[in-house]
Amino acid sequence: MAGAAPLERIRNTAKALESSDRTLMADLHNCVVMMKLVAEDLERENRSEEVEKLGIATLELISVADHLGHHTKALESISSSYNISEGTTDFKKLLKKQAANFEKQAPSEPENHVYYKQFKEAVWNVHHAGEPMPGQECEDIVMTTSQFGIVNTTCPLSGKPVTELKEPVRSADCRHVYEREAVMAYIKRFSRRQPCKCAAAGCPRILVGSSMLCDPSLLMEIQELRVRGQVSSQAHMVADCTELDEDEA
Repeated sequence: MAGAAPLERIRNTAKALESSDRTLMADLHNCVVMMKLVAEDLERENRSEEVEKLGIATLELISVADHLGHHTKALESISSSYNISEGTTDFKKLLKKQAANFEKQAPSEPENHVYYKQFKEAVWNVHHAGEPMPGQECEDIVMTTSQFGIVNTTCPLSGKPVTELKEPVRSADCRHVYEREAVMAYIKRFSRRQPCKCAAAGCPRILVGSSMLCDPSLLMEIQELRVRGQVSSQAHMVADCTELDEDEA
């Protein structure tokens, strides 16, 4: 029992650091989103050199995010399973070792990362919407849109915008986004009698609790919806003010 209090402090400290990591990760995701939006604007102006620089910066951010993800997993491992043993623990060394192990399991490959693919596709679509990218088949366009994009902007059950969901989850099968609490209750209620059909209008797919997931891609895509919505609102406000000025003139 003597080691219980120190052990709890160590695990709580690891959890606090883990929470800080997740906040930083969210900030990195926001940066990636903003760079993609800026790159789209630059591509519209045919400023290809600056777009290329943003692409390189995006790769660097993705690499940082991957390393941070491994660091977060290492902290999570310590907070959940660390036990005090005889001798002194070098937590810096332990954390570095744990992170290195996670990195071996999932090496960072920024150029193959979904975020970088989204960046390239967003830039390509500025002037070539609906056309396959070099090396991309025509049928891949539909796959890419359904795999990486938000296919519904409101939860089919709660009716809330996906940008306002507290715990968004997405079906690994049909890609529709739900509020976790609402969809889990829905699945539990219907699956007792029959397979639970997706609540999105016209979707024939079946929902299974184990397939309702929240991954970093979903959170980033939802954040992009928020940012695009804010940019659109600001653009409308500017347009309205411009019209007022013209009328007064």
